[in-house]
Amino acid sequence: MYQAGDREETSSRKRRGRRSATAFAAAMVAACMLLLGTAYTPSAATGAGLAPTDREARVSRLVGSVFERSHYRQAPINDPVSSLILDRYVESLDGNRSYFLASDIAEFERYRYRLDDAITQGRLDPAFAIFNRFQQRNRERMNYALEVLETEPDFTIDESFEFDREHAPWAATTAELDDLWRKRVKNDALSLMLTDKTWPEAHDILQKRYERAAKRSEQVTSDDVFENFMNSFASVFDPHSNYFSPRNSEEYRIQMSLSYEGIGASLQVVDDYVTIMDVLPGGSAQQSNELKATDRILAVGQGKDGELVDVVGWRLDDVVDLIRGPGGSFVRLQIQSGNAAPGTAERVVTLPRKKITLEAQAAKKELRKVTRGDKELRIGVIDVPSFYQDFDARTAGDDDYRSTTRDVRRLIEEFQAEGGIDGLVLDLRQNGGGHLSEAIGLVNLFVPKGPVVQLRESGGKVEVLESDSQGVAYSGPLTILVDRFSASASEIFAAAMQDYGRGIIIGQETYGKGSVQNLYPLDRFALGQDPGYGQLTVTIGMYYRVTGESTQNRGVQPDIALPSAISIEEVGESSREGALPWNRIRSATFKPEGSVTPVLGELQRDHDARVANDPDFRFAEGEIAAIDAMRKEKSVSLNLKERQAERERLTQERLSRENERRKALGEAPLKTVDEIKDLPDAMLAEAAQITADYVELEPTYLAKTATGG
Repeated sequence: MYQAGDREETSSRKRRGRRSATAFAAAMVAACMLLLGTAYTPSAATGAGLAPTDREARVSRLVGSVFERSHYRQAPINDPVSSLILDRYVESLDGNRSYFLASDIAEFERYRYRLDDAITQGRLDPAFAIFNRFQQRNRERMNYALEVLETEPDFTIDESFEFDREHAPWAATTAELDDLWRKRVKNDALSLMLTDKTWPEAHDILQKRYERAAKRSEQVTSDDVFENFMNSFASVFDPHSNYFSPRNSEEYRIQMSLSYEGIGASLQVVDDYVTIMDVLPGGSAQQSNELKATDRILAVGQGKDGELVDVVGWRLDDVVDLIRGPGGSFVRLQIQSGNAAPGTAERVVTLPRKKITLEAQAAKKELRKVTRGDKELRIGVIDVPSFYQDFDARTAGDDDYRSTTRDVRRLIEEFQAEGGIDGLVLDLRQNGGGHLSEAIGLVNLFVPKGPVVQLRESGGKVEVLESDSQGVAYSGPLTILVDRFSASASEIFAAAMQDYGRGIIIGQETYGKGSVQNLYPLDRFALGQDPGYGQLTVTIGMYYRVTGESTQNRGVQPDIALPSAISIEEVGESSREGALPWNRIRSATFKPEGSVTPVLGELQRDHDARVANDPDFRFAEGEIAAIDAMRKEKSVSLNLKERQAERERLTQERLSRENERRKALGEAPLKTVDEIKDLPDAMLAEAAQITADYVELEPTYLAKTATGG
């Protein structure tokens, strides 16, 4: 099965010989992703006196060989790589600089130019020595946290807690770490008390949390340590090359088959918080529209009214055990918005557990009517959540197999049968990619046969992938709505529409994933049955637009930008360490369908004038500004009254923004923020308006072009 950003070979011989099965998910980090219903457990916990096995030494040498031979960078594993491995490995263990001392970091310098040998020669002792030191520090911190809990903090003191220490200096002394952890424990307690917990209740919750974390640290195996180290190595080459242990290889296979039940989200543990990294198309999380990437799960409850169980500090797989359950049952999640300071107001979301199917993730349509003068324009909207294909049905010879291209064609035909449309919006927001063949097929619905994307392999060979000639399904005004989570196959499609001058790109700069991965089951290189080597995904190529420019790192730039709550600095390829750089190759031979450039100036002016007085759009901008301001905070007050006042201020500001919106629309004001429900999608509404503007301008523009005006 070909997945996001993966290559589909053009000859049947190549199809039989090599198939990639790697999928892109907007926020997957190395091998630490967990899909609800499947588990990718992060290896940032510790074990006592763990040591590498002979099998892990053999796998390490094999992995190093595959990377040197097959990775797109074609780079040797040498001292400069070793230096980067050390930095990435330490970061994977203590990215918030809350465990190691400066003396530990200085001691690790002895390994800076030895970790390349750890990979290529299987000399893994340095990696395990670093990990065991982390385990020692982790024990010390958990013991100290439990000790601090014995005394109720003074919440009237004016002091603050620096919760974002990514760039802070390492603590020089144990006393300095103690002070940091005293404040951390105090903040944990304060965050609970902001939810109307008493100190005794907060004490009991935190005691269980820290004891659980201490126990978890003793449960890590050498395989966990090895997997984490190998992914620190892989991340030096690029963010999308990963090593999966034998256990996680099977979970990866299940995830690729889409045969799981859950809520449809991928998770990762970030600083003790189970964090949503991606919301998957077709799942209940996406359909509820209540969960977003970077949201934190603080507690989990069973059924519609089950007691919420605090899960901060839990192992990822233990949290999943709580979230998983029989299809049709319900799970409750206590959520804190992503990028919010600790202690920010939470909300409880109730979601049904369900199996994600092709039907659930299929493209859907709606009709929007936009008034222009005395005319009512019919603007079609097709939501494309992923580039999917029923691969099993296709290979079985079923002529009616489901796919993105087939479904979008059918929806366009339905629009035409229902009275036609004046313009069309394709909504690719949150679309992390999928089958490359579907991205190519979708291009062919709007552009006649021709090149769509170029693929350059590590050896320098370039292959131009073209669309088929089944015929254009729609030739009218077209816009494509994207955001930062539009990635891989979405970017290939959007870039082709932009390069052919066929559609106007609206929204936010896309993710910027222009790389191609291949799957390597490592057991095929071993002797004997079930050697337990795991598997690799390795970046083997790069995608390029027909113009020769890459989408890598830079993404697709919108023709008309819309505001977004997604941070470009924190999300996207350009934010990832080790990301391959942008570059370009020779342009393919292609014939543009036209150019939208001449109308962009007027479309932009009309857009600016309209949104200046649009209540829904102004409300959305206010929400985004509030999130941006919160995102910039790196510390929080540890004074209870100050935190209560801050929370009340933020709540009242949001209520005020909503009531200003309602007043402008002639609606009755609300009394509390809890009453805010089902807010309109201001960005989609504005995309429809821009499309209507384009409908009005296009005949004039075409007439001028035809007459040479």
